[in-house]
Amino acid sequence: MQLTKFTHSCVRLDDGDRSLVIDPGVFSEVEQALDGAGGVLITHEHTDHLDADRLRAAAKADPRLRVWAPDAVAGSLADLGEQIVAVAPGSTFDAAGFAIRTFGSQHALIHPLIPMVANIGYLIDEDVFHPGDAFTVPDVPVRTLLIPTMAPWSKIAEVIDFAIAVRAPRAFQIHDSLITPVATGVIEGHLHRLTAPFGVTFEHLQAAQTAAL
Repeated sequence: MQLTKFTHSCVRLDDGDRSLVIDPGVFSEVEQALDGAGGVLITHEHTDHLDADRLRAAAKADPRLRVWAPDAVAGSLADLGEQIVAVAPGSTFDAAGFAIRTFGSQHALIHPLIPMVANIGYLIDEDVFHPGDAFTVPDVPVRTLLIPTMAPWSKIAEVIDFAIAVRAPRAFQIHDSLITPVATGVIEGHLHRLTAPFGVTFEHLQAAQTAAL
């Protein structure tokens, strides 16, 4: 399987004729990520994880494309008909040929004055876990963890604790477009140094760079 990271939290998984995209948001190269994809997973409704206009256009251009998302997102894309499927926490299903498990139910708290929204993390093929905007720790082994390295709802101690709690052998950064190169070096330096004793190998991917899993 090949994992391609796009800007911010968007990733694409390719394995033979299977292709799946997660969280194509407004900061991401959506058209490039969705080109030829068979399915899309959306963790939650925030625009940095969901560019509704570009996703809708891609779905209408390719009737074979299917999208899985929490209820609120599915409702907002109801005009796509059978191409949009609502998913719930604690469920399993097949998406574009990949086996999916869902974990978690809520976005991490940003501030008490900001309403909470649904957030679903996805484990793909018992390998790659994309948590969306939460530090949900799956109760099953994870081989490849996507780590939100900087967000308005987190601090570096929580990022490190999340990586240690999941203890995936490999980890890559997501949710990283909001920080400067200096901050990136500091945060990822801590991740490299402090998670390694727990068996985690953290790797940085540039936008559109691919890693073999």
